[in-house]
Amino acid sequence: MLHKNFIANQWVEALGGQTLTVIDPSNGQPFAEIARSGEADIDAAVQAARAASAGAWGRMAPAERSRLLLRLSLALQDQQEALARIESRDTGKPMKQARADAAAVARYIEFYAGAVDKLHGTTIPYPSDYTVLTVREPHGVTGHIIPWNYPLQIFGRSVGAALAAGNACVVKPAEDACLSLLKVAEIAAEAGLPAGALNICTGLGAEAGAALSAHPGIDHISFTGSPQTGKQVALAAAGHFAPVTLELGGKSPQILFSDADIDAAVPVLLNAIIQNAGQTCSAGSRLLVQRAIYTDVMGRLSERFKATRTGPAQDDPDCGPLINARQRDRVKAFLAEAESDGIAMAAQGVLDINAPKGGFYQPPVLLGDVPPAHRLAQEEIFGPVLAAIPFDTEDEALSIANSTPFGLVAGIWTQDGGRQLRLARRVRSGQVFINNYGAGGGVELPFGGTGQSGYGREKGFEALYGFTTLKTIAIKH
Repeated sequence: MLHKNFIANQWVEALGGQTLTVIDPSNGQPFAEIARSGEADIDAAVQAARAASAGAWGRMAPAERSRLLLRLSLALQDQQEALARIESRDTGKPMKQARADAAAVARYIEFYAGAVDKLHGTTIPYPSDYTVLTVREPHGVTGHIIPWNYPLQIFGRSVGAALAAGNACVVKPAEDACLSLLKVAEIAAEAGLPAGALNICTGLGAEAGAALSAHPGIDHISFTGSPQTGKQVALAAAGHFAPVTLELGGKSPQILFSDADIDAAVPVLLNAIIQNAGQTCSAGSRLLVQRAIYTDVMGRLSERFKATRTGPAQDDPDCGPLINARQRDRVKAFLAEAESDGIAMAAQGVLDINAPKGGFYQPPVLLGDVPPAHRLAQEEIFGPVLAAIPFDTEDEALSIANSTPFGLVAGIWTQDGGRQLRLARRVRSGQVFINNYGAGGGVELPFGGTGQSGYGREKGFEALYGFTTLKTIAIKH
């Protein structure tokens, strides 16, 4: 089946007539075709968005825009199971995770629907013969480059906020996983979104993504992906002075002190690395454990790792396949390096005997006593691999936690209130979770990083500021 681009509420083939094959990660077999967009397709989408920005969408009253987005949210809730099934097959994630993502996109749109008419400006105290005020205005047309690991969720937090702020959007999803977003576009049109407010062009990052980043008709770019590609996007956008929000990689530490509630921590530590087969920027991929409890924690974790089952997405296992052969081979190369460097594999999960031979599988792996400076503890593996590192003191833990170029998320496990706040303030991270990790997704919680984890914030009300520009108006009486 051929899935076309969605431009101005119409399904259109790529102008060059080329297509790309979609592969099912669970069995390695092709099951669909998508449009391979180029510069001309991106330009058509941008022109449609600009027309919507200048027309029906841009002139729509905030209250009406809010009601329209709420209708979209309700429609997404009605289609939740269908979206989950598309997402599961396209990405390889187990159905329970895909269902959570389908619920999340509806919740994001609901949240931003409620925020549309609450994005206020301010008045500024000034000499009495002036009235000075600020207003927040949409950028105009925003570009969104969305990765393959969480298409629905990242669409919700990025495009949802941009639409709520009054922007028209051009979306370039990853070629490895874009089918759920094409379904969302169809649902959005049926819900009444005006033509051109939401446009989706599929294709390769080096072609369609590069064209979107460099297009002079794009007023703001939101990108989620690798630091290397994020740098290219920022450089391209700089050519026409477009601001950029970058949510990039992570090597997030979970710091477990000897006074922590180990029973509460262990299942969370496991889930934070096996969710979506570890293909999560905020995955808790480094485990720092105080030496007094290191042996106990590793024993408990090992048992849980060994009990995990990896298999095809439709069977709803603990861990599904990786997205493609390239990503599977990358993870296996890291594990081969661990073996050659004498880093012990403390435990590994089980691959289901019924898993198709062509699937891109890697059971979860727990590595013990990983040197903090080793590549396995410094670079983002983007797979279900947890690197455990013992430490002795609080200062040592902080030093190890801050030793990578990333700063996205951190987890701190301790009952000591003073230590909780000391580390929360000193750890280099955009989000810090104390005695939990992820807070259940947290649509309302601003998300973003520092260093090679990027800049700008998505999620929560804070995201709306990034998708608007502030104008000051000074009136002299």
